[in-house]
Amino acid sequence: MSLSTAFKLTSLAMALLMAVASVKAGDPASGKIERMASGATLRFTVLYDNYLHKEGTRADWGFSCLIEGADKTILFDTGTDPKILMHNVQALDVDLNKVDLVVITHNHGDHTGGLPAVLERRTGIPVYFPVSFPAEFGRRVESLGAQAKTVDEPVEICENVHLTGELGEAIKEQALFIDTPDGLVVVTGCSHPGIVKILRRAREIVDKPIALVFGGFHLGNMKDADVEAIIAEFKDLGVVKCGATHCTGDKPIALFKKAFGANYVPIGTGRILEVAGY
Repeated sequence: MSLSTAFKLTSLAMALLMAVASVKAGDPASGKIERMASGATLRFTVLYDNYLHKEGTRADWGFSCLIEGADKTILFDTGTDPKILMHNVQALDVDLNKVDLVVITHNHGDHTGGLPAVLERRTGIPVYFPVSFPAEFGRRVESLGAQAKTVDEPVEICENVHLTGELGEAIKEQALFIDTPDGLVVVTGCSHPGIVKILRRAREIVDKPIALVFGGFHLGNMKDADVEAIIAEFKDLGVVKCGATHCTGDKPIALFKKAFGANYVPIGTGRILEVAGY
Protein backbone atom coordinates (compact mmCIF):
# COMPACT_ATOMS: atom_id res chain seq x y z
CA MET A 1 0.00 0.00 0.00
CA SER A 2 1.39 3.39 -0.97
CA LEU A 3 1.92 6.16 1.58
CA SER A 4 -0.68 8.38 -0.12
CA THR A 5 -3.25 5.60 0.07
CA ALA A 6 -2.56 4.61 3.66
CA PHE A 7 -2.50 8.21 4.84
CA LYS A 8 -5.21 9.59 2.96
CA LEU A 9 -22.38 22.36 21.96
CA THR A 10 -30.81 27.66 30.35
CA SER A 11 -28.90 30.05 32.03
CA LEU A 12 -25.44 29.00 31.45
CA ALA A 13 -26.11 29.16 27.75
CA MET A 14 -27.34 32.71 28.13
CA ALA A 15 -24.19 33.57 30.01
CA LEU A 16 -22.23 32.14 27.15
CA LEU A 17 -24.15 34.26 24.70
CA MET A 18 -23.13 37.34 26.65
CA ALA A 19 -19.60 36.40 27.62
CA VAL A 20 -18.29 34.17 24.88
CA ALA A 21 -20.21 34.59 21.72
CA SER A 22 -19.85 38.27 21.06
CA VAL A 23 -17.93 39.01 17.89
CA LYS A 24 -15.44 41.81 18.13
CA ALA A 25 -17.29 45.12 17.71
CA GLY A 26 -16.91 46.65 14.29
CA ASP A 27 -15.48 43.44 12.82
CA PRO A 28 -18.31 40.91 12.45
CA ALA A 29 -16.17 38.55 10.45
CA SER A 30 -13.14 38.64 12.69
CA GLY A 31 -13.88 35.28 14.31
CA LYS A 32 -12.58 36.56 17.64
CA ILE A 33 -14.50 35.23 20.64
CA GLU A 34 -13.98 37.45 23.67
CA ARG A 35 -14.36 36.98 27.43
CA MET A 36 -14.23 39.47 30.28
CA ALA A 37 -11.55 37.43 32.02
CA SER A 38 -7.93 37.74 31.07
CA GLY A 39 -5.67 34.85 30.24
CA ALA A 40 -4.10 32.97 27.38
CA THR A 41 -5.62 32.95 23.91
CA LEU A 42 -6.48 29.86 21.92
CA ARG A 43 -5.68 30.42 18.28
CA PHE A 44 -7.00 28.28 15.43
CA THR A 45 -5.50 28.77 11.97
CA VAL A 46 -7.15 27.00 9.04
CA LEU A 47 -4.33 25.70 6.89
CA TYR A 48 -6.33 23.64 4.39
CA ASP A 49 -9.94 23.92 3.23
CA ASN A 50 -11.92 23.94 0.03
CA TYR A 51 -13.02 27.54 0.72
CA LEU A 52 -10.61 30.45 0.32
CA HIS A 53 -10.45 33.09 3.07
CA LYS A 54 -7.06 34.78 2.78
CA GLU A 55 -5.60 35.81 -0.54
CA GLY A 56 -2.27 34.19 -1.19
CA THR A 57 -3.39 30.84 0.20
CA ARG A 58 -4.69 28.03 -1.96
CA ALA A 59 -8.03 26.28 -1.49
CA ASP A 60 -8.45 22.58 -2.18
CA TRP A 61 -10.74 19.77 -1.05
CA GLY A 62 -9.61 18.75 2.43
CA PHE A 63 -9.10 20.14 5.90
CA SER A 64 -6.30 21.02 8.30
CA CYS A 65 -6.12 23.36 11.27
CA LEU A 66 -3.31 24.49 13.56
CA ILE A 67 -4.26 24.87 17.25
CA GLU A 68 -2.06 27.09 19.42
CA GLY A 69 -2.36 28.39 22.99
CA ALA A 70 -3.23 25.12 24.70
CA ASP A 71 -0.67 23.13 26.68
CA LYS A 72 0.56 21.71 23.36
CA THR A 73 0.57 23.04 19.81
CA ILE A 74 -1.57 20.67 17.74
CA LEU A 75 -1.88 20.04 14.02
CA PHE A 76 -5.40 18.78 13.37
CA ASP A 77 -5.55 16.81 10.11
CA THR A 78 -3.24 17.53 7.19
CA GLY A 79 -5.34 18.11 4.05
CA THR A 80 -4.93 16.33 0.74
CA ASP A 81 -1.97 17.64 -1.22
CA PRO A 82 1.29 18.16 0.66
CA LYS A 83 2.38 20.86 -1.82
CA ILE A 84 -0.77 22.90 -1.17
CA LEU A 85 -0.46 22.36 2.59
CA MET A 86 3.14 23.57 2.57
CA HIS A 87 2.26 26.52 0.32
CA ASN A 88 -0.35 27.63 2.85
CA VAL A 89 2.00 27.00 5.77
CA GLN A 90 4.51 29.33 4.15
CA ALA A 91 1.90 31.92 3.10
CA LEU A 92 0.56 32.04 6.67
CA ASP A 93 4.03 32.13 8.24
CA VAL A 94 3.38 28.98 10.23
CA ASP A 95 6.32 27.26 11.90
CA LEU A 96 5.76 23.51 11.84
CA ASN A 97 8.73 23.10 14.19
CA LYS A 98 6.44 24.33 16.96
CA VAL A 99 3.96 21.48 16.45
CA ASP A 100 3.98 19.13 19.47
CA LEU A 101 1.53 16.54 18.21
CA VAL A 102 -0.73 15.63 15.30
CA VAL A 103 -4.36 14.47 15.42
CA ILE A 104 -5.82 12.62 12.43
CA THR A 105 -9.60 12.29 12.45
CA HIS A 106 -10.18 9.50 9.93
CA ASN A 107 -8.55 7.49 7.22
CA HIS A 108 -9.42 9.57 4.16
CA GLY A 109 -6.80 11.12 1.96
CA ASP A 110 -8.24 14.63 2.23
CA HIS A 111 -7.24 14.57 5.91
CA THR A 112 -4.10 12.44 5.85
CA GLY A 113 -2.43 13.41 2.58
CA GLY A 114 -0.08 16.05 3.97
CA LEU A 115 1.10 13.97 6.94
CA PRO A 116 4.31 12.61 5.41
CA ALA A 117 5.45 16.11 4.48
CA VAL A 118 4.74 17.30 8.02
CA LEU A 119 6.63 14.44 9.63
CA GLU A 120 9.62 15.01 7.37
CA ARG A 121 9.90 18.48 8.93
CA ARG A 122 8.85 17.63 12.49
CA THR A 123 10.18 14.29 13.61
CA GLY A 124 9.64 12.42 16.87
CA ILE A 125 6.18 13.78 17.68
CA PRO A 126 3.10 11.66 18.50
CA VAL A 127 0.39 11.15 15.89
CA TYR A 128 -3.05 10.26 17.31
CA PHE A 129 -5.40 8.34 15.00
CA PRO A 130 -8.37 5.96 15.41
CA VAL A 131 -7.49 2.39 16.33
CA SER A 132 -9.41 1.08 13.30
CA PHE A 133 -6.82 2.46 10.87
CA PRO A 134 -4.91 -0.21 8.94
CA ALA A 135 -1.76 -1.38 10.73
CA GLU A 136 0.26 -0.11 7.76
CA PHE A 137 -0.67 3.47 8.67
CA GLY A 138 0.96 3.17 12.08
CA ARG A 139 4.02 1.50 10.62
CA ARG A 140 4.46 4.31 8.12
CA VAL A 141 4.08 6.91 10.87
CA GLU A 142 6.84 5.21 12.82
CA SER A 143 9.02 4.82 9.73
CA LEU A 144 8.96 8.62 9.46
CA GLY A 145 10.30 8.94 12.99
CA ALA A 146 6.99 9.76 14.68
CA GLN A 147 5.10 7.97 17.46
CA ALA A 148 1.95 6.10 16.43
CA LYS A 149 -0.79 6.58 19.06
CA THR A 150 -4.01 4.69 18.41
CA VAL A 151 -7.23 6.00 19.95
CA ASP A 152 -10.27 3.92 20.87
CA GLU A 153 -11.88 5.53 23.92
CA PRO A 154 -12.01 9.23 24.85
CA VAL A 155 -8.65 10.54 25.95
CA GLU A 156 -7.17 13.80 27.24
CA ILE A 157 -4.10 14.31 25.06
CA CYS A 158 -2.88 17.38 26.96
CA GLU A 159 -4.35 19.64 29.64
CA ASN A 160 -8.03 20.39 28.79
CA VAL A 161 -7.68 19.01 25.25
CA HIS A 162 -9.69 15.85 24.56
CA LEU A 163 -10.34 13.42 21.75
CA THR A 164 -13.84 11.96 21.57
CA GLY A 165 -12.54 8.50 20.88
CA GLU A 166 -13.51 6.53 17.82
CA LEU A 167 -17.11 6.95 16.68
CA GLY A 168 -19.14 5.60 13.78
CA GLU A 169 -19.72 2.37 11.94
CA ALA A 170 -18.78 2.29 8.26
CA ILE A 171 -16.39 5.22 8.59
CA LYS A 172 -14.71 5.48 11.96
CA GLU A 173 -13.77 8.98 13.07
CA GLN A 174 -12.72 11.02 16.08
CA ALA A 175 -13.01 14.72 16.84
CA LEU A 176 -11.13 17.07 19.16
CA PHE A 177 -12.50 19.45 21.77
CA ILE A 178 -11.01 21.88 24.27
CA ASP A 179 -12.51 22.53 27.70
CA THR A 180 -12.46 26.32 28.17
CA PRO A 181 -13.87 28.31 31.12
CA ASP A 182 -16.89 29.32 29.04
CA GLY A 183 -17.65 26.10 27.24
CA LEU A 184 -16.28 23.55 24.81
CA VAL A 185 -14.59 24.36 21.54
CA VAL A 186 -15.10 21.41 19.17
CA VAL A 187 -13.14 20.86 15.96
CA THR A 188 -14.31 18.24 13.47
CA GLY A 189 -12.83 16.71 10.36
CA CYS A 190 -15.75 15.35 8.33
CA SER A 191 -18.25 14.23 11.02
CA HIS A 192 -19.02 10.98 9.20
CA PRO A 193 -20.51 9.45 12.40
CA GLY A 194 -22.88 12.47 12.60
CA ILE A 195 -22.10 15.94 13.87
CA VAL A 196 -24.80 15.75 16.57
CA LYS A 197 -23.40 12.44 17.81
CA ILE A 198 -19.96 14.03 18.05
CA LEU A 199 -21.30 16.99 20.03
CA ARG A 200 -23.22 14.70 22.36
CA ARG A 201 -20.09 12.63 22.97
CA ALA A 202 -18.11 15.76 23.81
CA ARG A 203 -20.77 16.83 26.31
CA GLU A 204 -20.83 13.33 27.84
CA ILE A 205 -17.13 13.65 28.53
CA VAL A 206 -17.22 17.26 29.78
CA ASP A 207 -20.71 18.50 30.64
CA LYS A 208 -20.57 22.07 29.38
CA PRO A 209 -22.40 23.93 26.61
CA ILE A 210 -20.52 24.29 23.36
CA ALA A 211 -19.04 27.73 22.86
CA LEU A 212 -17.88 26.99 19.32
CA VAL A 213 -17.89 24.13 16.84
CA PHE A 214 -16.29 24.30 13.43
CA GLY A 215 -15.06 21.99 10.70
CA GLY A 216 -16.70 19.59 8.28
CA PHE A 217 -20.26 18.52 9.11
CA HIS A 218 -20.85 16.20 6.12
CA LEU A 219 -24.39 17.29 5.21
CA GLY A 220 -24.06 17.83 1.46
CA ASN A 221 -26.76 15.37 0.36
CA MET A 222 -29.19 16.09 3.18
CA LYS A 223 -32.63 17.63 2.72
CA ASP A 224 -33.18 21.15 4.07
CA ALA A 225 -35.67 19.91 6.67
CA ASP A 226 -33.12 17.43 8.00
CA VAL A 227 -30.41 20.10 8.18
CA GLU A 228 -32.83 22.40 10.03
CA ALA A 229 -33.52 19.56 12.50
CA ILE A 230 -29.76 19.30 13.13
CA ILE A 231 -29.57 23.06 13.64
CA ALA A 232 -32.37 22.74 16.23
CA GLU A 233 -30.35 20.03 17.99
CA PHE A 234 -27.30 22.32 17.98
CA LYS A 235 -29.32 24.92 19.85
CA ASP A 236 -30.69 22.31 22.26
CA LEU A 237 -27.13 21.28 23.00
CA GLY A 238 -26.19 24.88 23.76
CA VAL A 239 -24.06 25.60 20.72
CA VAL A 240 -23.30 29.33 20.71
CA LYS A 241 -21.17 29.77 17.62
CA CYS A 242 -20.50 27.56 14.65
CA GLY A 243 -18.56 27.49 11.43
CA ALA A 244 -19.46 24.83 8.88
CA THR A 245 -17.00 24.12 6.09
CA HIS A 246 -15.26 21.50 3.98
CA CYS A 247 -17.70 18.63 3.32
CA THR A 248 -20.77 20.32 4.87
CA GLY A 249 -22.18 21.43 1.51
CA ASP A 250 -22.98 24.91 0.23
CA LYS A 251 -26.72 24.75 0.90
CA PRO A 252 -26.40 23.42 4.47
CA ILE A 253 -23.73 26.06 5.13
CA ALA A 254 -26.21 28.74 4.01
CA LEU A 255 -28.81 27.32 6.43
CA PHE A 256 -26.37 27.39 9.35
CA LYS A 257 -25.36 30.92 8.45
CA LYS A 258 -28.99 32.05 8.42
CA ALA A 259 -29.81 30.27 11.69
CA PHE A 260 -26.79 31.55 13.66
CA GLY A 261 -26.58 35.03 12.14
CA ALA A 262 -23.82 37.05 13.80
CA ASN A 263 -22.76 33.90 15.65
CA TYR A 264 -21.91 32.15 12.41
CA VAL A 265 -18.18 32.09 11.61
CA PRO A 266 -17.20 31.59 7.97
CA ILE A 267 -14.26 29.25 7.54
CA GLY A 268 -11.64 29.03 4.81
CA THR A 269 -7.92 28.86 4.16
CA GLY A 270 -6.05 31.38 6.28
CA ARG A 271 -8.97 31.95 8.62
CA ILE A 272 -7.83 32.65 12.19
CA LEU A 273 -10.18 32.16 15.15
CA GLU A 274 -9.18 33.33 18.62
CA VAL A 275 -10.73 32.37 21.95
CA ALA A 276 -9.47 34.84 24.56
CA GLY A 277 -9.20 34.26 28.31
CA TYR A 278 -8.49 30.52 28.00
